[in-house]
Amino acid sequence: MKKLLPLLALGLSLSLTTAYADDKAKEPTAQQQRMSQCNKDAADKSGDERKKFMSQCLKAKPAAATGKNTAQQERMKQCNADASGKTGDERKQFMSQCLKGKPAAATGKNTAQQERMKKCNADATGKTGDERKQFMSACLKAD
Repeated sequence: MKKLLPLLALGLSLSLTTAYADDKAKEPTAQQQRMSQCNKDAADKSGDERKKFMSQCLKAKPAAATGKNTAQQERMKQCNADASGKTGDERKQFMSQCLKGKPAAATGKNTAQQERMKKCNADATGKTGDERKQFMSACLKAD
């Protein structure tokens, strides 16, 4: 009887541990969840189109998965449009500067945000410390 009780306790604890492990195994991994979501999103696609979509979706490329462009893709689109008419080395240099986010060097013009920064800096002359920070924050957010 003394040996039977510890064996029963051991058997019970092992069975509970196995049951817990089975519950953990049933939770889908992040990759499995992504696969499930991509399958739902690709329901209307077939053939090569579906293969391409699934490949990009599973790699978590936002443009393919959501249909929206990333900020870099939007920048590329804008730079390509701005570079129309340029060729060769001139185009390469322009695209390089533009994609680095240096439109002033690439186009010779400042962006609206850069112009706003210049104006706010000029208006903040004489302000220092927290007063300047608050002023600049409010000025840059103003429409």
